[in-house]
Amino acid sequence: MLGEIHDLIHEFPELVGKIDTLRVSDTDFAADMDRYDALDARIRKLEELGTPVADETIEDLKKERLLLKDRLYNRLRSEAGVSAASA
Repeated sequence: MLGEIHDLIHEFPELVGKIDTLRVSDTDFAADMDRYDALDARIRKLEELGTPVADETIEDLKKERLLLKDRLYNRLRSEAGVSAASA
């Protein structure tokens, strides 16, 4: 859906506490979250405003967002003591 919010709180509500803790205690995690949030906002803005942009460009941005989300999720799962394989 266009303009849909994909922040980590909406994506992983069961990990809100861990997200908050890591954002404060881990500068690498916080930097990745900042990049993820900025990228998500950029994609939403492009979609909502109907800004002319090549399909490849928007797809590349979405792929980048997905890679960041995967990295953040894997970090959250490892900090929660649950391996990604058992999830």
